Amino acid sequence: MEQTKKGVTATLEGPDGKKTAVRGSHLLVAVGRAPVTEGLGLEALGIELDRGFVKVDGHYRTAAPGVYAIGDIVAGTPQLAHAASSEGVTAVEHMAGMEPPTIDYRQCPACTYSSPEIGSVGLTEQQAKDAGHILKIGKFPFSAVGKAKVIGDVTGFVKIVAEAKYNEILGVHIIGPHATDLIAEVVPLLKLECTLDELARTIHAHPTLAEAVHEAAHAALGHALHI
Repeated sequence: MEQTKKGVTATLEGPDGKKTAVRGSHLLVAVGRAPVTEGLGLEALGIELDRGFVKVDGHYRTAAPGVYAIGDIVAGTPQLAHAASSEGVTAVEHMAGMEPPTIDYRQCPACTYSSPEIGSVGLTEQQAKDAGHILKIGKFPFSAVGKAKVIGDVTGFVKIVAEAKYNEILGVHIIGPHATDLIAEVVPLLKLECTLDELARTIHAHPTLAEAVHEAAHAALGHALHI
């Protein structure tokens, strides 16, 4: 990082060793979050902690009878508001004597409200490879989507990661216009173990940004239509 008269210049080095300069007016340093649990007397109740985070089971029960915990203070879960909300529903249903299913965090979407926006759910290509999957990858740019041209934002793409044996969709990653809204379309696909073929044969309205998701499925199958 180098401070200049007009702001800050960051020099980035890629895997190939090539350096790129990025200039901006400010530098934002994000150091993450820490749980605020110190001094609450949790240990005296028998609640187990891991570096300040509360340990819970699949229904968010702590080691102390009758005490539940959800959200950012829970160990090993995404620090996301929508994840905490779902955890709260699961915890309260369990308190009420129901047997709710546990949450699969691989199906929890992550959204970055940047410019361009980023929406992601499921496995990345590298994570899927590390898990031993043989993959089919589909990628489709917003520059080939009519609605993106209409709204004047053709930045980015949709990328689908699927396994090759059954064509099951393992992850979807979107960067571009309204990515944090578009990711909602694909979360149920992972939950329902949808395949590339099923998504490719699902009619999408035109002109919409969601057509990029549809086309990415076609691309993964080797026959993107509109590029």
